[in-house]
Amino acid sequence: MKYRRWILFLFMIIVLAVVFIVFQMENRKEKSDVQPQNEETAEVKKMDVFNENSTIESVIEDVSFQDFGHLLFPVDLDVDQSMTLKEVSSSSTYLWYSHIQPNKTVEIINYLKQQAMNGQQIFYPIYTEAEMKNDSEKANTGLFFFRGEPGAEYAITNAGGGFYYVGAMHDSFPHALEISKTGYNAFALIYRPDDAYEDLARAITYVNDHADELSVNPDHYSLWGGSAGARMAATLGNVDYLYQLTEREDIPQASAVIMQYTGYQNASQKDAPTYVCVGTSDGIANWRTMRRRLDTLNRFGIPTEFHSYEGLGHGFGLGTGTVAEGWIQDAISFWEKQM
Repeated sequence: MKYRRWILFLFMIIVLAVVFIVFQMENRKEKSDVQPQNEETAEVKKMDVFNENSTIESVIEDVSFQDFGHLLFPVDLDVDQSMTLKEVSSSSTYLWYSHIQPNKTVEIINYLKQQAMNGQQIFYPIYTEAEMKNDSEKANTGLFFFRGEPGAEYAITNAGGGFYYVGAMHDSFPHALEISKTGYNAFALIYRPDDAYEDLARAITYVNDHADELSVNPDHYSLWGGSAGARMAATLGNVDYLYQLTEREDIPQASAVIMQYTGYQNASQKDAPTYVCVGTSDGIANWRTMRRRLDTLNRFGIPTEFHSYEGLGHGFGLGTGTVAEGWIQDAISFWEKQM
């Protein structure tokens, strides 16, 4: 009897041990099953929160964009906020522009939101509270920051719009995003169409004076622009106009000006090295006019680079899906040569 009790006792211990081992194995399996789900949940948080069917209103009211979400879209146009991002990304809204990519609009907005969610400041007013209180229109200005590597050089991109509105979503935001992907810092300026040159001068001054805070190199910067924005870039790229408009002679001249489709003709020995691209079928900015100006700059000994694209019209932006696709890499290389 005594041995039977011991055998029964040992048997019960073995049974309990087996049950415990099985329980532990199942528990580990459940944890392993939960882990991928947690990882998947984490991925969801990183996924795009807007899509082509999202409305302008939903973007503007998103908490990530605080009180500046409206500046993502043309404030000088009467844009219906019930429009979707796909609907707004068209030549019907962005007058004089072509080859507008709705997927790029979505990418830009999601990029900026993700940056904000990561704790990064994405928008910088260029005027003080006092200045904006004194002139309410100055509240509709500022710089959207597309970060590259800390301490790297920076670019300021200026959209066109005929000095009637600011077409940033097609003509400066995409450029700034692509520049940032190469490691350089980029700012997209939202300016007042009637005071564009003043606002660009203030933007250059702001970045120069806050270079440490922004973690950018204040030297060797570049100015970019399309159409009206190209005129702004060329004008502030001229060292005499730079000093005149900023009222500062301690700010360095831009290392390069990158211009798209504009009929700007002024040429001076004080102009910056200039890169130009334009379509041969542009009915607004004739490619021959742009070429002649660069020929003049060449005679002054100023480095230039000219590209014309057969059959392409006005306002092609990045030129995605066109014969101009990839031009922005050429422009960045030109800028690098001037540093």
